[in-house]
Amino acid sequence: SQGYKPTLFYPKQNNKPLFKALALQCERLDIPTLSFFPTDPQCVVDSFNLVVDAIFGFSYKPPAKPEFASVLQSLIQIQERVPICSIDIPSGWDVEQGNPEGLQPDLLISLTAPKQCATHFKGKRHFLGGRFVPPTLEQKYGLRLPPYPGTDPVVELKLTEREESAQS
Repeated sequence: SQGYKPTLFYPKQNNKPLFKALALQCERLDIPTLSFFPTDPQCVVDSFNLVVDAIFGFSYKPPAKPEFASVLQSLIQIQERVPICSIDIPSGWDVEQGNPEGLQPDLLISLTAPKQCATHFKGKRHFLGGRFVPPTLEQKYGLRLPPYPGTDPVVELKLTEREESAQS
């Protein structure tokens, strides 16, 4: 685990081969798995120094199912005390409109291209991962993706790049 001590919150086991293989990999790396999210915000603050938010994918449509609504509320309660890194779209956000009253992560890692909701992201840092987009797709969808430094697969977006890329 590269010197980190991650804990995986995995409330609903998925029987698809990919997810089973990932769960097995975590088990073999001695990464603890929680089937529940701690309901006491102070427990989260005391136990973790970073939360990676990857609860929902970009196809998520609000509102959250009851079993995840409480998790989102817990994250909102701790967001001022523990840094949160959201993957692609902060959980609970609409892909286009965002959610100004919802989760406000410190860090956003957009995948492939920033989604429209990224224009509402007010956190400290925004990264884009997805150097694999061919120029033909970039042109077809009118994307304005920034250049990647060297051979890096990720690039940090500055405020103006966030807005320009996400509005495409």
